[in-house]
Amino acid sequence: MKRGDGDVVRGGGVVALLAARGARTHRRVWAAVFAALALGSLLLGTLGLAAGSAALGHARVERYAGADAVVAGTQSTSYTAKPWGSEARTVRAGLTERVRVPARALDVVRQVPGVRAVIADVAFPVTARTASTARALTGRPWEATRLSEGRPPTGAREIVVGEGVARAGDRLSIAYGTGSATDTHTYTVTGVSADARRTVHFSPAESRRLANRAGRAGELDAIGVLADGGVPDDVLRTRVRHALDAAHLRDVSAPHRAADDPAPLRVLTGDARGEAEFLAAAPARTPLLQVLASLASVVVLVGVLVVTSTVAQALRQRARELALLRAVGATPWQLRRAVGREVGRIAVLAAAVGAVGAVPAYLALRALLVGRGAVPEGLELPFPPWLAAAPLGTAGLMVLIAWLTALGCCARAARRRPAEALREEKPGSARQLTGCVLLGLGAASAGAGALQHGAAAAAAASASALTMVIGCALLGPWLARGAMRVLGAPMRRLGVGGRLAASACTANAARLGAAITPVVLVTAFVLVQLGGGATLGHEAAAQARDAGRADVAVSGPGVPYDAVERIRRLPGVAAATAVAHGTVVLPGKELGEPGLERLPVLGVTPRSLARTLDPAVREGSTDGLRPGTVAVGTDRARTLGVRPGDHVQLRFGDGAEARLRVVATYERALALGDFLFSYEELTRHMSAPPPVRVLAELSPGASPRSLSTAFPGARVERDPVPERVRAEDQALGDVLTAVAVTAIGGFTVIAVLSTLTLISVGRGPELRQLRLAGADRRRLRRMLLLESAATATAGLFLGTATAALPLMAFALSAAGRLPWLPPGQGALIVAVVVLTTTSATLLPALGALRGRYPVAAR
Repeated sequence: MKRGDGDVVRGGGVVALLAARGARTHRRVWAAVFAALALGSLLLGTLGLAAGSAALGHARVERYAGADAVVAGTQSTSYTAKPWGSEARTVRAGLTERVRVPARALDVVRQVPGVRAVIADVAFPVTARTASTARALTGRPWEATRLSEGRPPTGAREIVVGEGVARAGDRLSIAYGTGSATDTHTYTVTGVSADARRTVHFSPAESRRLANRAGRAGELDAIGVLADGGVPDDVLRTRVRHALDAAHLRDVSAPHRAADDPAPLRVLTGDARGEAEFLAAAPARTPLLQVLASLASVVVLVGVLVVTSTVAQALRQRARELALLRAVGATPWQLRRAVGREVGRIAVLAAAVGAVGAVPAYLALRALLVGRGAVPEGLELPFPPWLAAAPLGTAGLMVLIAWLTALGCCARAARRRPAEALREEKPGSARQLTGCVLLGLGAASAGAGALQHGAAAAAAASASALTMVIGCALLGPWLARGAMRVLGAPMRRLGVGGRLAASACTANAARLGAAITPVVLVTAFVLVQLGGGATLGHEAAAQARDAGRADVAVSGPGVPYDAVERIRRLPGVAAATAVAHGTVVLPGKELGEPGLERLPVLGVTPRSLARTLDPAVREGSTDGLRPGTVAVGTDRARTLGVRPGDHVQLRFGDGAEARLRVVATYERALALGDFLFSYEELTRHMSAPPPVRVLAELSPGASPRSLSTAFPGARVERDPVPERVRAEDQALGDVLTAVAVTAIGGFTVIAVLSTLTLISVGRGPELRQLRLAGADRRRLRRMLLLESAATATAGLFLGTATAALPLMAFALSAAGRLPWLPPGQGALIVAVVVLTTTSATLLPALGALRGRYPVAAR
């Protein structure tokens, strides 16, 4: 560009001048882009910090803090299979039931050079009883503790208790043993331990005797290793590892494991020592990372849609300005660079603001996860100072998205000839074809999801919703025209304001389509995210209510392990069932890929089961439930291709593999789990006998008072809470689903506000001309209200229709029913959309509506 002979303005100077003036002149336009980018940077930075902290997470070291190394069993199971057209792959899943160490490993580790001492640690259940109460505790040997007051136990009837259990000098009645072999003795408290509140420490000889009574003969929970001074941890670990391998020692579950699932003993040092104590901590990291990755991908996709939509709308408002610059001689390179620099300035500042806010936002998210019980006990989520720099990477991603969007939106104006730059271009057939193809692909994905199960069905529903939302965004002008063919006639009957609104919407279909798109986005995504979980929860609750037939439930530490037999013999009791909750791991392939699926299950005593807990048996009979058999939910049986008489192969919570004969299939699997075991089968694979809960049906006219008197300290519930399985990571899923919905809702509300605000700002001259033509403020306000109503109605309808297909496919596949959403949540979605569209349409137009006469355009 030249000013005269020899006076050449450098291209970089022109670019800087255009960018600076554009940013100053269009501050209101860029405010919406700033808000979208700042929120995107904040959310991605928060999730990045959460993922980094989870990746660094480890189990807290408490009991074994004084040991240099800990020998423990392998708390995971592996499965090897060959995917389609690929080499064999191995996947692993954590185990939350204790995998124990053979006691003979003590002598092997004791002989290792550099080992000063070894400490055997074994846990067993006991119950502390008083005249009116009972308290479940864990018994351990005295060697594995530290004393805060009193003296260690030396005699067989002396104990050390955890803080809060009792005081030194007290006498406690302790019940121990399992099944019918339960004994009670009185022990004297000689000291108080600082280790745990729910622990009782016995003398070495007494702890070995009680462990044997609990079925722990020849087994240990772990071995603590104390090293000589100067022996590094890695050297100690290597020596102990070699000694165990040379002795061919494996954990006690090894004979029962699958052939492709080795079970060597582990030698843990450093932070890994906590894994031997808090068994649920290490397995929880994988689902936490998976959920965070899934949430981050959704936020990135929605963020890209919102940011690109906002930037595109901001540049569309300036289309005539850019065309004029092109017409007066600005080169394509200058135009692209000017817009890119202008957007870059806004994006860098917005992304930096979001990155700074990501640290307190992450701390708030972590506090929420811990407060809601979504993080298992003992899982440490460290936050080293260097991790605070992670949001800078996500901020750079948001800047890159905004910059590429700006270049893409500016490319069309930059490519056109100067003489044609002022001509307004209509959307082409390529865009229409692409939108139709995406809608077809979304429908196909929903159809595929209807044939899947579990996580695959949920992933297909999310992919279908995303694809169809993008298709609706591309087809916005055509969908807007279709909406106005339906809404135009009723609007025109509402007076002058209605006719003005209908005419404005019909004449500016592209503008209406741009306004509808973010409403479709928020409605579709929020409905899919909320509707899937709400449908499953609603159906599971209904099944649990239908399955519950018991009149009372007896539970608590005052109930002995053989309580179900004793309750059956009480007068007035017609039927009784003991219930235990557990977890199994199901190996298999999903979409050709090997996988290990963790499933919550129930163990029950089968006698008269339908009178207390009716699973709605479809084939076979649950009367045949005993060790070596299993009942399977109908959907899972259909997926596995089994019927009564067939066999299924799965792994219990301690890693033991079993081939079980199917005796029945049942309908109420959402409430009772996909597999139903005998109580004996499930509990023998658990670290400790679970808290006893017995469901009982009373004879007509009988009173539950006899149950209260038979078991002092027990809790007797009339009309008990329905029995229902819950996934181990359900609390995590509930919290992060709420976070995802809030994030998506915030994103799309900003998109709705920014898009409609930009449209309203650009309509200032149009509104002033209408004032000059004689339209008063009341009619214009009515016109704008009806336009916002048309936008909200069309967006809600299209968003609901977009979400309906994938949500229906998922609901029918997973729950066997139509989708369900709590009415309050549905009303909230509608209210947010209506309030957002109304405020974003009316507030920016107040300047044009103010005063008796229109304000002159500046």
